Amino acid sequence: MKKSLIAAILATLPGALMAQTAVDAMSLSQGGLRGTARFMSMGGAFTALGGDMSTLNQNPGGIGIYRSSEIALTGDLEFSSVKSEADGFSNTENKTRFSVNNFGYIGAVRLGNDAMPFFNWGVSYARTASFNRNYGGRLTDNLQTSYTNLVADYTSADGWTNEQLAETSNYNPFQDSWAPWSSVMFYNAYAINPTSPGANSYSGLFNYDATAPGSAQYFINEKGHVDEYNITFGGNIYNTVYWGLGLGITDLDFKQTAYYQENFGSDANVPDWDAASYTSGSAAYGMSNWKHIWGTGYNVKFGLIFKPINEFRLGIAVHSPTWYSLNYDGQATVGYDYDSPSYPAGEDRPSGNYTSDYDSFSWQMNSPWRLMVGAAGVIGGRGIISADYEYRGTGDIKVQDQYGDNYVDINDDVKTYYQGTNIFRIGAEYRVTPMFSVRAGYVYESSPVKKEMLDPTGSQATYVYTSGPDDTETQPSYTLDRETQYITLGLGYRYKAFSADLAYVHRARKSDYHAFTDYNENSTGLLVQAPMAKLTDNNNQVVLTLSYRF
Repeated sequence: MKKSLIAAILATLPGALMAQTAVDAMSLSQGGLRGTARFMSMGGAFTALGGDMSTLNQNPGGIGIYRSSEIALTGDLEFSSVKSEADGFSNTENKTRFSVNNFGYIGAVRLGNDAMPFFNWGVSYARTASFNRNYGGRLTDNLQTSYTNLVADYTSADGWTNEQLAETSNYNPFQDSWAPWSSVMFYNAYAINPTSPGANSYSGLFNYDATAPGSAQYFINEKGHVDEYNITFGGNIYNTVYWGLGLGITDLDFKQTAYYQENFGSDANVPDWDAASYTSGSAAYGMSNWKHIWGTGYNVKFGLIFKPINEFRLGIAVHSPTWYSLNYDGQATVGYDYDSPSYPAGEDRPSGNYTSDYDSFSWQMNSPWRLMVGAAGVIGGRGIISADYEYRGTGDIKVQDQYGDNYVDINDDVKTYYQGTNIFRIGAEYRVTPMFSVRAGYVYESSPVKKEMLDPTGSQATYVYTSGPDDTETQPSYTLDRETQYITLGLGYRYKAFSADLAYVHRARKSDYHAFTDYNENSTGLLVQAPMAKLTDNNNQVVLTLSYRF
């Protein structure tokens, strides 16, 4: 496709087109290792430690450890790099950004009695998740299918008529029919065409008997965050049991631009001149979707730390789901360019852009609940070793309409695609001198995606639905994350009541990008595999926290 056509498509996108899907719910539920520099440099293994501003977001029981008040501020410089590898092609996208990801105040109130010597309270802001990621590149020069064939397949199977799909001056198929918006988009962009004049069966661009392999490329830009504002209360009982109860109020904002392009040099099923059927020729199209999801939510956290002796601690914390009220708006565009030897000489060939209606709605989502347990030991009064295990109920994500009624099919999709996530954290700290400390940590996070989704076998595809409950989603692509690992290092300096902590955090994550779902053709039952890319996500962060206790 010509560069001018790509630019024209991208320039027409003021908004996005999407609906609630299992894939979107999973994307919005992702977390990460974020907090103060001390917390991050020890791999976040603080469930049994406490005494750090980040515990307000992890184990609120950690607030009971405090014996003095504290204010803290954390800055984060992040260098992200995502490498896309597919069919011998490789491309790397880089981005650098700075943010203030944590600040807050904890007040320690001495009660003066043995049963509960302190009652503490705290307020904090924390960026608990970042969605910032760019990736893309060439998928293949040996493309032997087309996304348009998938759309033609289900449009034919559902029996949508030409009259229901075609836009006219008096008829808007996006609003006046229940047809899938992908079918409407591709019909009016001539990417699916009737198999014969007036037929209610359709052909995609790729002709499995004749079309030479084509090419495909893609680009994804994601940005956004989840910010959490915490109010936490806690204390200790006989300096042995430390407890905390917290309320988190979250602010979510997610934006994504997704572009997918296919090119076929010859023998593609392009529209004939009067677009009543199809003929043979060359085809190029590109589809852009941009979506914006935003809203607020709240959650409740409870935690305990038990210290039977000074050298050993146990911790446990439970987080409720975050109950979100969310909004969406947006639009989509297809750019196309076709040519054929059968087109009349001297006439302009079919080319242009076709844009969907603007779409907006409200919906609700419950993010995964979380359970954390941990143990920590003090060695020789100068060293600390801490280990955590966390379970996230990823398979229990729930999606509802704006009135709170479950989208049963989408919640079933969540259980089909996803599973609970297991996270292991270990951290260590050694006080070299009374003022200087060194730290290190490691985190392993299992894939939230079921193995049969990541590495399918057999000839029967698991269809990944991306069209939403009302079939108004036209973005076919999705990403499935594999395991994630963190390696962390840090330094600490303390002078009287002032502390400065520095952390380096390296995150490595593997993911699979799918241009669209694998599927079995309705007419033949044959398995069609979509183009995909392997993603290697390497993030490096330098984190600085300044704090003062009084």
